[in-house]
Amino acid sequence: MKPVGSGWSLRRRVITLLTVVGVLLIGLATAEAAMAARNRTQIDAILNETGPLRVQSQELLNAVLDQETAVRGYAVSGDPADLSPYEAGLDQEKATIKAMRALLNDYPQIGQELRVVEETAEQWREAVAEPVIATTEQDGTRAGQALVTEQARQRFDEVRSAVDDLQQEILAAREQSAANVRNSSNLLVLLLIIAALVVVVAGAVLLLSLDRMVIRPLTGLATQVREVAEGDYQHRIATVGPPEFIRLGDNVDAMRQKIASDLAEVREARERIEWVNSQLQKQAEELTRSNRDLEQFAYVASHDLQEPLRKVASFCQLLQRRYAGQLDERADQYIAFAVDGAQRMQRLINDLLAFSRIGRLTTGFVDVDLNKVMGDVAGQTEAARQYADAELTWTELPVIRGEEPLLTNLLANLVSNSIKFRRPDAPPKVHISARLVGAEWEISCQDNGIGIEPEFADKIFVIFQRLHSKDAYPGTGIGLAIVKKIVEYHGGRVWVDTDVPEGTAIRFTLPARPEDVEAAAATDPAEQPQPATAGDTTPADEASSALPEHSAGADQPDGADGPPESGRTGDMRETVG
Repeated sequence: MKPVGSGWSLRRRVITLLTVVGVLLIGLATAEAAMAARNRTQIDAILNETGPLRVQSQELLNAVLDQETAVRGYAVSGDPADLSPYEAGLDQEKATIKAMRALLNDYPQIGQELRVVEETAEQWREAVAEPVIATTEQDGTRAGQALVTEQARQRFDEVRSAVDDLQQEILAAREQSAANVRNSSNLLVLLLIIAALVVVVAGAVLLLSLDRMVIRPLTGLATQVREVAEGDYQHRIATVGPPEFIRLGDNVDAMRQKIASDLAEVREARERIEWVNSQLQKQAEELTRSNRDLEQFAYVASHDLQEPLRKVASFCQLLQRRYAGQLDERADQYIAFAVDGAQRMQRLINDLLAFSRIGRLTTGFVDVDLNKVMGDVAGQTEAARQYADAELTWTELPVIRGEEPLLTNLLANLVSNSIKFRRPDAPPKVHISARLVGAEWEISCQDNGIGIEPEFADKIFVIFQRLHSKDAYPGTGIGLAIVKKIVEYHGGRVWVDTDVPEGTAIRFTLPARPEDVEAAAATDPAEQPQPATAGDTTPADEASSALPEHSAGADQPDGADGPPESGRTGDMRETVG
């Protein structure tokens, strides 16, 4: 293999070949242009000079013949009218000679012959024509005819002979011009043939050069690359040819070495990954068994805890009812603490059971009418709404795919949460609305309660996360965690809209049915609601204000002063805000 940079590069070779061919073609083109101009000049000489001269020489002969005929006729008839052809022939002779002289710049020999014709004709007129005319006018036709002798005819033959010599000279000049045209045309054709041969030879040389310097090295390189591509990464790539191809081969070989090195690293990494995967698989299996055992343990433990808790709660309540007022005040307080702790433990266990069952115990997705669900929610929260004088309203809600018990639980938690975290100076108002955003329904629960600070907007969905003490707002702190898990189980997302004028707005999304999306797409785009994000400040009830509104307001008298739920947590209506 030649060292890199040795010899001429492919670019230099191609440029040199093209330069030589270009110089040859330019020289041939220049010669062809000069020859073509010369050929055009020679053709112009035939068409515009020798051709007209030949015609004019014949006209000159005719003019001289007219003069001789007119002189003979006048000598016979003596009629002056017979001299008209003589005068006309004389004028024609002068005009023809003048026209011929204008074309004789390049033909001095023809000009000399023309002068001989002119001089011979003038001598004939002086020696024969004018004496005959003058004698006939003065002495009559007989005297005139006496002058038309054999000598006079010889003088005119000299004129005719001079004109013949002139015509022969013109014909010779024309033949010479035609020969020049043929020679220049043949030379032009020869130059074109040479140019074609130069192009053919250059093409052949270029083709052979490309085959030797490009195609063969590239074919060899491609063969070696193919061997590497088939798996022989240790095959060293060697390239011959121009320096560019040698550098290309070196670069490809460097790439091969890099690929071989990377492949070795990949193989090592794959072996490590396979080992890690096997370990992860073992850990996953172990984790699955552990989760299954933990679920079983949690289920059994929670059920096993129910019985002693119920017993503790029952006997504590019996102690409270039977011995209330019989013991001292501190004893009554201790018994109340025990009863409250047992009841809260029962609520906590029930909520944990409900949280663990979401997504694990499933009945399958069906079409669920959220309007019917809101009717059930209104019934479940009726006692709480009467106690707090709360008003629950909702606009027309969609039909979605989901599990009806979970969706009922979801909306009941949100409504109960809004009623619980109310302002003391205003009756609670809770409004549920929905709007279609793209391929999802965005459902909002808006209230006029105490609201949530923006820095706590993400914390309220964490299990057991509380923002208030249990004395201020009772509950286990798991309600909104259940809401988040139910929403995510249905393929949606939930967030708190902190940019509302008052109260709290919790929004969540649920996938819309395909037929609802198609129906919305078929309507006027101007009537479609704009997509909203988690920070959208437009109340959802504004987007659906045209929909009919349902109400479940508290129009009955207030209930007892005690808590409305009386310790019931099976419906999971206690949350934290």
